[in-house]
Amino acid sequence: MHDHQLASAPLIEARGICKGFQNEGSRIDILEGASFHLSPGETVAVVGASGIGKSTFLHIAGMLDNPSNGEYFFMDEPVHKMSEKKLSMVHKLYIGFVFQQYHLIDELTVFENLETPLLYQKVKAPERRGRVAEILDRFNIVAKKDLFPNQLSGGQQQLVAVARAIITNPKLILADEPTGNLHSEQGREIMEILKKLNDDGTTIIQVTHSDTNAKYGNRIIKLNDGWIEK
Repeated sequence: MHDHQLASAPLIEARGICKGFQNEGSRIDILEGASFHLSPGETVAVVGASGIGKSTFLHIAGMLDNPSNGEYFFMDEPVHKMSEKKLSMVHKLYIGFVFQQYHLIDELTVFENLETPLLYQKVKAPERRGRVAEILDRFNIVAKKDLFPNQLSGGQQQLVAVARAIITNPKLILADEPTGNLHSEQGREIMEILKKLNDDGTTIIQVTHSDTNAKYGNRIIKLNDGWIEK
């Protein structure tokens, strides 16, 4: 556990979040009136049975999906009222995502994959090159910079995915089973990187089925049949 001096104003405040899907004429509710908050500097682990809506929760928190109903505030801004353009800007500026399946771009080298989020932010070329070089060194993957994802091991791909998520210095990192495909030593390395980021002040939401990974958090949120148990 980390003993952070957590700021009183929440980074995220969600009230009565609902999310449902139509399936063969009937509606399936994944989240039903879920409310939660997240303070700056926290690491929160989201746990629950398979299929209970953990990834849906994460996608809504990360603004990759919209709730069917409810209010969602990020840095006191009402996400549920934002235009697509504003939503996209907030997402690119403040949020980093780490997926279990890496989601690296197959046609781009490691260097180019790391550079991509900086292109979205319109960072100028000299600074882009400097920041990519810095993070390659930090993650000890300088020798991999000209390789393509399919030339890397699973552990190396996940390292690149984490590096890509943090290269923009996001306020919030969302990690969906970040060690799910890795052996234990690789998984521990990823969790230690996330822990160090959290120690430096980055806020993290992690979806996990691992009790070991959940222990890295300040707080555990349990999803149960569409509701949140704290």
